[in-house]
Parts: sequence; structure tokens; C-alpha cells
Amino acid sequence: MTHVKNLERLKGKENITQSGQRIDICANIGTREDIENVIRSDAGGIGLFRSEFLYMENGPKLPTEEQQFQVYKLAAESMGVKKVVIRTADLGGEKQADCLDVGHESNPTMGMRGIRISLEKEEVFKTQLRAILRASVYGNVSIMFPMVTSMEEVAAAKTLLEKAKKQLKDEKTAYNENIEIGVMIETPAAVMISGELAREVDFFSIGTNDLLQLTLGMDRENPKLDKYYNPYHPALMKMIRIVANNVHLEGKRISICGDLAADLSMTEFFVQIGIDELSVAPHQVLGLRKKIREIQ
Repeated sequence: MTHVKNLERLKGKENITQSGQRIDICANIGTREDIENVIRSDAGGIGLFRSEFLYMENGPKLPTEEQQFQVYKLAAESMGVKKVVIRTADLGGEKQADCLDVGHESNPTMGMRGIRISLEKEEVFKTQLRAILRASVYGNVSIMFPMVTSMEEVAAAKTLLEKAKKQLKDEKTAYNENIEIGVMIETPAAVMISGELAREVDFFSIGTNDLLQLTLGMDRENPKLDKYYNPYHPALMKMIRIVANNVHLEGKRISICGDLAADLSMTEFFVQIGIDELSVAPHQVLGLRKKIREIQ
């Protein structure tokens, strides 16, 4: 219990190293219930709102614009000035929703996933974009696109976002005209074009789990591969460095939101290479803050 008490003392304190380097700590959430936990955790905001859970928990019906808007609005209002990054539905792979059938795939991890599904199902995507835009006037909301592999996907997603904005404007519905846009870096393709991507968007978030399994060509859920699967593979470390450099050359921000963000053996490396933000589960926030404050 004393350990928990000691961590509680860190609430309200800054995430700053002994030498004065600062790094933001945000929280990853998936449901409405998680919002409470973020407030309790004293995180600097919601670094990743996994919106696909709204689809996965809705049974056979797609979540309506109003349903989504209410949840996003609650998150925005609860966080006040703190950021809320809503990732558009990252469905497909192991995350299947009854309300959005993509058909049978022999290799779903590399199939219809993330932004690909959104661009295939434009109306569903536009409904979600409208809900996020409407919620954006209630707080500090930004939008992030998952599983991006090309500039064309970003351009197509931005075009649909502009259409959603125009619809809302015609309906005289308020939204934040300057809402920031980010992309998930979770494919080797996105790493290699990260310089170009950084010119098109406002921020990056590295999803280390997918990036690692796609780089190694190994399924991280397969126990037979445990002895080959190295979460600290030098290829992944190089990739994180490359992406951080490219995004900072454009004066933009970078966050890490995969499992590695909460790995305390990695924290010093992330601080050294200038990662701007780590986004972790709400219960991991204070432990990470403690670690950062101990770094020389």
C-alpha cells in the first residue's frame, strides 16, 4: 500500500527529469467508463481514444452519429483544456465488430484494417468524422487516422473530413475549423515515408505493437514465436529514431502509444531521442511519472 501512497503523492507534479527535460504523459482509453480513470490518474490528457470499441460493443447496429458525439463530447468536457486524441475506428484484424462486416479474410492482420475500412465505407467514416467535429467545440479534440501506409490515404481521409466540415457548416453546426490531424505510424511503409507524412499532418503516434509485428513478420499472439519475438529489436529502435527525427524536422509532435510506452526500461531512451509524449493505460501514468522524475 505504501507504494500506491507514494505514487499518489506525484499527482499534480510535473513529468520532468532531474536535468529539466520534460515529456508529456497521456492515457489510452477505449470506453466511456475509462474517462473517469483518466481523471483519477492525473494524465495530461487522452493520447489515444480507441473509438473502435464504440462499434465493437454496439451489437449488430452501427453506432449513430449522436451516440458517438455524446461519448466524444463527454471526453472533451471531462478533460477541459487537456488534449483528447480520437483515433478513427481501427477495426479489422483481431478487432471485429458485428455491425461492420468485412467478410472472411485468410490473413486479417494484413487485410481490411483501420483507415482502409474507413475509406471503403465512406458513409460510416463520414458519420464518425461529423461526430468528432461536433464534439471538437467542447474541448481540445484532435483526430488521428490508423494504419496509414500512403500519402494517398491521408489525402483521401482529409478530403472526407473537408466534406464533413462543409456539411456541418451548411447545417450551421459548430465545430473547430482548425482541428489538428495526426496519423498512427504502425507500418514500415509509414516509417519510410514519415518525412513526407510529417508535412501533411500535425502529429504522429507510434503504435509499437503493430509496427513490431509487421517489421518482424511475426504474429505477437503466437506463443511458438516467443523466443524469436524481441520487443527491443534494434530495427524497431532505429525506426522510432528515424520517425522522431523526421517529425521534428517539420516542427511537429510525436507520441508513442503502444505497449513500449509504459516499459520503464525504455523511458530514458525515449526522453533522449526527444519523444514528446508517452500515452499509456491510466493506471500506469503515475509509475511512469515517477520513473521520468528519477532520470538524471
